[in-house]
Amino acid sequence: MRHARGYRRLNRTHEHRKALFANMAGSLIEHEQIKTTLPKAKELKRIVEKLVTLGKRGDLHARRQAASKLKQDAYVDKLFDVLGPRYKDRHGGYVRVLKAGFRYGDMAPMAIIEFVDRDLDAKGAGDRARVAEEEAAED
Repeated sequence: MRHARGYRRLNRTHEHRKALFANMAGSLIEHEQIKTTLPKAKELKRIVEKLVTLGKRGDLHARRQAASKLKQDAYVDKLFDVLGPRYKDRHGGYVRVLKAGFRYGDMAPMAIIEFVDRDLDAKGAGDRARVAEEEAAED
């Protein structure tokens, strides 16, 4: 039985897991949809749900708590300026995990984790902006 087992360890140290989920949560906030392994996606869902709840609160203490979990201020800004107001009337269930088959190399179960009611244009927006900026600089 798995009573009192709080989280998945994923064969990583505490520091590695903390950095992994900080990076993955930032990527999910930026792109609003990412593909990863199923156990990582299920664990990331717990973390991101709590971050969106902080974004809904919107006060300074919540912003500082979110900043301690995320690596970049841009992710914190999007969390509080875009995602918090988007899910203001929703009582949980901000993220969904969809199974996506198995990885070719090692047959690891894959999953797509995405925000419910996500912005379809958010995925790859940073790359499109960077390419447009480079083209403008060449002209």
